[in-house]
Amino acid sequence: MRKLKTICAAGALAALGTGLLVSGCNSAPDLSKAAALALIQADYGKSPAQPATIAVDEMGLKQGISSGLWKLTKVYPNNRWADYVLTDAGKKAIKLAGTGDAIQWRPEEGSKDFHFFVTTVAANHLKAKDVADPQDDVVANVQTAKSAGFTEVYDWTGIPDSVQTISHNAINRLSTHRQADFALENGAWKIHSIN
Repeated sequence: MRKLKTICAAGALAALGTGLLVSGCNSAPDLSKAAALALIQADYGKSPAQPATIAVDEMGLKQGISSGLWKLTKVYPNNRWADYVLTDAGKKAIKLAGTGDAIQWRPEEGSKDFHFFVTTVAANHLKAKDVADPQDDVVANVQTAKSAGFTEVYDWTGIPDSVQTISHNAINRLSTHRQADFALENGAWKIHSIN
């Protein structure tokens, strides 16, 4: 009986030791919001800088005229259609989708949603803000993972105020909610994916 108790005690200690060893291996370093933000921003920094694409509706068309980005060159007899051309200041700030510097404003009668697109000459990287606390998560092909939601925005550095004003019109979406998945690799957190 004494031998049986000794064997049971040894087995219990072995099980306890194995449990501590396993739990010790699974403990991952902390991933703070600040560290998550830095990882996301570093990942964005690896991609080439991009221009911003901006939709220009009727309000934006008027803002572009008043700020000197383009000027009126022709009004058609129906008084709805018009042609505009980019000014020198406009050419330094934006490019029209397609080729050339002529805007053909052709809304249909009664249409309130007519618009065209411009892209900024300046190219910047996306930025992350409002990162949530990273939480343990299950991510495909990742042994130890965390995820955090955040807001993705465009960096408007170097973009003229007049263009930024047009970008704030209701037709444009200035931010996107994303989720970053992090993987623990060799004892350090890395970006696994951004969705």
